[in-house]
Amino acid sequence: LHTLSLHDALPIFVERYLDCGNPRCGFARIRCPDCGEERLLYFSCRSRGFCPSCHAKRLEEWGEWMREELILDVPHRQVVFTLPKILRIFFRYKRRLLGDLCQAAVQALLKYIQATTGTELRPGVVASVQTFGDRINLHPHLHLLVTEGGEDSEGRFHHLAEFQDCLIAEFFSREVFAVLLGEELISEAVVEKIEGLRHSGFSVHSKVRAKNRQEAERVGKYMIRPVLSLERLSLDEREGKVGYRYEEKPEEVERMDYLEFIARVTSHIPDKGQVTVRYYGLYANAHRGKVRKSQPDKHPFIIVEEERARVPRRGWAEMIRKVYEVNPLTCLKCQAEMRIIAFITDYAVVDRIIHHLKLIFVAERPPPPHRVSQEFFLDSEAPADYFS
Repeated sequence: LHTLSLHDALPIFVERYLDCGNPRCGFARIRCPDCGEERLLYFSCRSRGFCPSCHAKRLEEWGEWMREELILDVPHRQVVFTLPKILRIFFRYKRRLLGDLCQAAVQALLKYIQATTGTELRPGVVASVQTFGDRINLHPHLHLLVTEGGEDSEGRFHHLAEFQDCLIAEFFSREVFAVLLGEELISEAVVEKIEGLRHSGFSVHSKVRAKNRQEAERVGKYMIRPVLSLERLSLDEREGKVGYRYEEKPEEVERMDYLEFIARVTSHIPDKGQVTVRYYGLYANAHRGKVRKSQPDKHPFIIVEEERARVPRRGWAEMIRKVYEVNPLTCLKCQAEMRIIAFITDYAVVDRIIHHLKLIFVAERPPPPHRVSQEFFLDSEAPADYFS
């Protein structure tokens, strides 16, 4: 475990995820007013970025807000920044540096725009921090949704038609080196060694283009996807291994011990209070607040000043309908709209209902056995049933 704060928060995240949809944690009682049909809706864990089911509902809500309230009606680019493998370890043990990494990527973009256009422009940037790769391995990198161009000091928007990945990567490497040198994590000799390599490991990819708000929403939701994809997860019962498909082909699966799988997944849980999505430039909260207060005649950038009705916060039932294409409040018998009549959280009442309805919330089968040598026990005596 990389930090003490994560060590403290880890049991909470895991327990909440394991209890997602557990009837023993309470539920809502709903009834159809037409036919009298009743059923129970279990509570979800609402874990950020850890539970695939709950994160999917959060993803839909965030994507709709971004499309309707945040982004401008201009083309966008997804710009992905990656690091050399030799430098990734620093961002595992010092999570606060991920914020500096975001700032380094934004500064690289600003310097590139100034170098290519000859003027200082303010683009709109949505930055997402990802610490995982396709194999749930350590791979800190950044996804930035960037406007194709930016606003000048007079409020005019200038379009930027071309993104040169090699030049942006060069600016990015300088910014990252400055951060790590300032933290005294690397030396000038390490910088010279990396710069002397044929392939330094710094790369930028900006080929994905979003022409409208709908396409930008799809890109944005991909940027903040959860760590796990349940569709790629499998279990090899014969060998007792967890399989995770890292490519589209079925045979491209990495198999690992289930404890190794748990360690990989939990290592990507954000620290408490850690921001994983950041907004810069035209999309920064401070700038958007100034735009809302300014007068139209003082700010000729019409796209920014365009007023839109505020999108109301979607309810949990609407989010479930969008994610799973089923409305939990629709009666299965008469298709009428059901109503919530009670939220049941008292443990005594919950246990009586579970016992009466014979509800079961357990895994279909226990996890595969994990062999550990006795040298891990301080007294050299493992419990009698430990290896059974």
